[in-house]
Amino acid sequence: MANQYNNGTGATGKNASGDSSIGAQLSDFHYQRNALIEARKKTTFMQMASTLGMPKNMGKRIKRDHYIPILDDANINDQGIDAAGLSVTQKSTIRVTNITVGVIDQRRTGTSDLLFVGEGANDAAALLAAKQKVNDFMNADTALGGLGLTLVGVDAAGYTDGTNSTDGLAYVLGYRFSGDQTGDSVAQTGNLYGSSKDIGTIQGKLPVLSENGGAVNRVGMKRVSIEGTFEKFGFYESYTKESVDFDSDPDLRSHVNREMLNAAHEMTEAALQIDILNSAGVVRYGGDAVSVATITGEGGTPSLLTYTDFMRLSITLDNNRTPKETKMITGSKQTDTRTIDGARYMFIGSELVPSIRRMVDLFNNQAFIPVHKYAAAGGMIMKGEIGSVDQFRIVVVPEMLHWAGAGAAEVTNPGYHATGGNYDVFPMLVIGDESFTTIGFQTNGKVVKFKIKHVKPESDAAYSLESDPFGEKGFMSIKWYYGFMGLRTERLAVLKSVAEL
Repeated sequence: MANQYNNGTGATGKNASGDSSIGAQLSDFHYQRNALIEARKKTTFMQMASTLGMPKNMGKRIKRDHYIPILDDANINDQGIDAAGLSVTQKSTIRVTNITVGVIDQRRTGTSDLLFVGEGANDAAALLAAKQKVNDFMNADTALGGLGLTLVGVDAAGYTDGTNSTDGLAYVLGYRFSGDQTGDSVAQTGNLYGSSKDIGTIQGKLPVLSENGGAVNRVGMKRVSIEGTFEKFGFYESYTKESVDFDSDPDLRSHVNREMLNAAHEMTEAALQIDILNSAGVVRYGGDAVSVATITGEGGTPSLLTYTDFMRLSITLDNNRTPKETKMITGSKQTDTRTIDGARYMFIGSELVPSIRRMVDLFNNQAFIPVHKYAAAGGMIMKGEIGSVDQFRIVVVPEMLHWAGAGAAEVTNPGYHATGGNYDVFPMLVIGDESFTTIGFQTNGKVVKFKIKHVKPESDAAYSLESDPFGEKGFMSIKWYYGFMGLRTERLAVLKSVAEL
């Protein structure tokens, strides 16, 4: 009698009905391999970056000088003289930095501080004027970029109330103040009128030159150094020869190798996203929140973002000279860089889509414009782009990170994401052009390079391993260098809010 397949389960007894007469079959189904392979996740943030290549034998740090414009408050110097050839008034600057979440709403021109500049006839008067500006910032509403605090006084008394080094209100929020002592004042003409937009101030400090000339109108110059470094990352996977020879998938190794590369790309993308979020120079909060820990879904004003928040953020980025032209690296075989006109891109997680779609403008009309209404006329769109609100084009990133359980404690959650009894905090990230760069080692200056080593079983390298003299084991390892350096962090902005379930 000829061998029969029957149902392919293998005989369990003599002439057992329905079983393969030759024995059990290893594959009694059609294996739809291609249908089970998950598509490679999209690269989002890496395409927004330029890449610096670190040459060999030059250490692990890259430094770059950033020259501060003459007409900027950050150009603090004592080298200037006025139109009369001397400097009569003094200028004092108080620097304010937030050590936990970055700074809020200020053009920083390469520095990491808020700058509050006061002028006066002497050190004490200049310092008092600077403190008054700090008080105004601490008292201002959070929607206007202030801290929303209620200080005891409006002059030096209020400043002490807000900046006490142990339990002051601003100190608790993470703000640190420096340059607040007399003797720190400099001649007020070194940067002419600095960043002022006041007509009266500018008119009085324009560098008028008389017929006789003379040693007048001298200005000063300053620069700051920015620095980045990088680290080496890597992982490996090992396998035996039999795991390949007898596996039901003949393409097992190709699938495993592909997934290892995908994992390395995803890790690099996550590390870059974290660096961008932590380096943002403009940070805003939804509702009445003034920090991550105060973001809540409860009360009369939950920490949701509004159309007004978007408008004010756009004004801030305009003041920060953030371009509306965005360069991105497209994913073709011949990698190229394209410029998208008139756009600032805002990246959000899928959890924030409901909040974006129901947003209304100042006239209570729908603020969200779906992408299909402008894509044909607007030219190229980015992968994941769903529409626009005000001057931002919204891109949904399914892998967008967030801070789980970092917000305020839940009491009666009306329907927002939370973890461990605290509200989750979700970012909306805006990336301006040329705001950051990634650092690699021995790259081609365009992309992150992965170095892959694959030792197959029974290869010469496998036999050389003392731990496996029979050469039965193989492995694949992957390693790469990754680093980050913020170039113009005032062009990076983060809005933080809760997200609906």
